[in-house]
Amino acid sequence: MAIKINVKNVPPIVKTILSFLPALVIIIVVIVLVILPKNKEIKAFENKISVQENEIAKSQAKAEKLAELNVENERLRKRLNELKEQLPEEKEVSGLLKQVSDLGIKSGLHIILWKPEQKKTHASGIVYEIPVKVELTGSHHNLGYFFSTLTKLNRIVNISDIKLGDPKPEREHAILKITLTATTFSALPEEELAKKPEKEPGKRK
Repeated sequence: MAIKINVKNVPPIVKTILSFLPALVIIIVVIVLVILPKNKEIKAFENKISVQENEIAKSQAKAEKLAELNVENERLRKRLNELKEQLPEEKEVSGLLKQVSDLGIKSGLHIILWKPEQKKTHASGIVYEIPVKVELTGSHHNLGYFFSTLTKLNRIVNISDIKLGDPKPEREHAILKITLTATTFSALPEEELAKKPEKEPGKRK
């Protein structure tokens, strides 16, 4: 005998909980498979370059080793430059942030707060971080679509500190209050980068 389930009899709280599950899956997949690996790759190359440059400085008398290190260092620099092409110039950041905001609106999200914070130098010393505090409302479908569009940008935008709450049933979806931090990066001006190696000779004895 077939069991019939009347959807109308399912408690609203159960519907709300079930509506969260697809959103969480989409968000986790986007962050784990796209955003985090790209940031880790940049950090890994920055660390490798730093190690290689230290070895080059200590191997001035070893011509063959120095040549090998220079080749490897150049390869790593080319790869890093490819990644840095995804970083906007500082003057382009405001345009990128507006593009992200527009994508949120086009995704069906309502933006309550959009607050760019003070830029700061990344731990790598070669890029600036520009974080933006964001508050939104919308369904998990809207949010998932928004994250999907961000991954298609040719610039790096890191999403972190995601919080979902205060679900309010509306038709077939739950409208959520969403808070997150959107961080983009900009390359340090060449003149600032040029100053950094000048300190190195003084460290060697």
